[in-house]
Amino acid sequence: MITGLKQKLDYSDYARIPPDGKRYELMEGDVYVTPAPSPRHQRVSRRLQRQLEDYFHARNLGEVFNAPIDLILTPHDVVQPDLVVVTDPGQVSGRGIEGLPALVVEVLSPSTREHDRTVKARRFSALGIRHYWLVDPEASRIECYRLEAGAYALVIQAEGDASLSHPDWPDLTISLAGLWR
Repeated sequence: MITGLKQKLDYSDYARIPPDGKRYELMEGDVYVTPAPSPRHQRVSRRLQRQLEDYFHARNLGEVFNAPIDLILTPHDVVQPDLVVVTDPGQVSGRGIEGLPALVVEVLSPSTREHDRTVKARRFSALGIRHYWLVDPEASRIECYRLEAGAYALVIQAEGDASLSHPDWPDLTISLAGLWR
């Protein structure tokens, strides 16, 4: 019997992609490819990671991971968010992070801006990721979304040199001025 090509790729296909400096992700079995992030993007991501670590690690609430790391949501959904906060140590495996994390953060780039706001947001909400943050270096803004009734609702946002205090994590305050410097 002759079979056709796979209609949906899965983790085993994803794991065979050779490293070439690009970011590959699977969403519902479809492959998405983006170029490596810019230095500005990486600086903002690293600075936010440090602030999240100061909060989550210091209180033993979870662990913060940065890209590239595989977030394996389903066999057909494998992404590499800029930052992932995991509160269940059992989700950390030899392959990556498996299952729904507490928080996914994407730092927007010109090549990913629309995709992060639409395709990823829809898929993450459909899968049940409770918190999704978008960090926009061009606008100097952070938007924090929470899953409510199956869709993301904006909980809080801040821009410029403001500080952001998230209502779901007591005492979590992000200094935006420190991100954009």
